[in-house]
Amino acid sequence: METEPPFDAFARACPSRETLEHVTGRWGSLTVGALRDGSCRFNELRRKVDGVSEKMLSQTLQALERDGVVHREAQPTNPPRVDYELTPLGIEIADRLLALIHFLEASMPRVIGARESYDTRRGGR
Repeated sequence: METEPPFDAFARACPSRETLEHVTGRWGSLTVGALRDGSCRFNELRRKVDGVSEKMLSQTLQALERDGVVHREAQPTNPPRVDYELTPLGIEIADRLLALIHFLEASMPRVIGARESYDTRRGGR
C-alpha cells in the first residue's frame, strides 16, 4: 500500500499552503471564528465579520467549503435559504484560530506599545 508523502507547508509545492492561506487570511480566519458559535446565514455572517464585502465573503466561503472546512446547506424554500456551518475539521481549526485571536486581543496593549516605540525611533508615523 502506497502512503501519502508527508506534507510540509515550508515546501513551495506543498498543497497545504493553499489551505493555510484560506484559513489564516484576514477574512478566512474571521469567517471560521465567527462560525464557531454555530450555523449562520450569509447576511448574518456578513454582519458578524464586520467590514467584509459580499464578494469577498462569498469567495472565502467557497474556498473554505472546497477545503472541507465549511459545509453549505441550501434549503429548498422561497426565497432560498442557505446556511453555513463548520465541519468537524473546521471546528478543530476554529478552536486553534480563536486561541490565537484571543491571545492577540489580550496582547494588544503590548503590541500598541511596541508600535509606538518603533514609530518614535523611526521618526513618527
